[in-house]
Amino acid sequence: MKHRPSSRLLILDPQQRVLLFKFSHTNDALAGQTYWATPGGAVEAGETFEQAAIRELQEETGIIIQDPGVCIATRTFPMVLSNGEQVIADERFFIVYTTDNTLRGDQWSEHEKHVITQYKWWSLDELGQTTETVFPQEIVSILSQHVST
Repeated sequence: MKHRPSSRLLILDPQQRVLLFKFSHTNDALAGQTYWATPGGAVEAGETFEQAAIRELQEETGIIIQDPGVCIATRTFPMVLSNGEQVIADERFFIVYTTDNTLRGDQWSEHEKHVITQYKWWSLDELGQTTETVFPQEIVSILSQHVST
């Protein structure tokens, strides 16, 4: 199986809530699946995980940073992409702090425009109590090490 490196962003606002996008698949290999996930995406040819984090952050939210800091978590798992391709996902997570909850989606790809149907700033309590599907599943554990309650 093909290896797919990607950078994921744990974006925290001043209230220490994390930004998640709601993905609702209707016309692709994942049709019928709905879940919440962090912004981020694949590392492009020649990019580092850090460079991909900076690019993905700007493309998906409009937030511009120079340095995503250190990777705070990783995970590797088999995954099916929306085109049906099976890959081994290699995800690296970066925390980004923002003071502005205003997002821009003007750089979203056509695919993102179709599958991202909502966004929400989630508190750790909300994440711990939700019955909705959230990726990564261990997001509360990851964040609890970096958020004061």
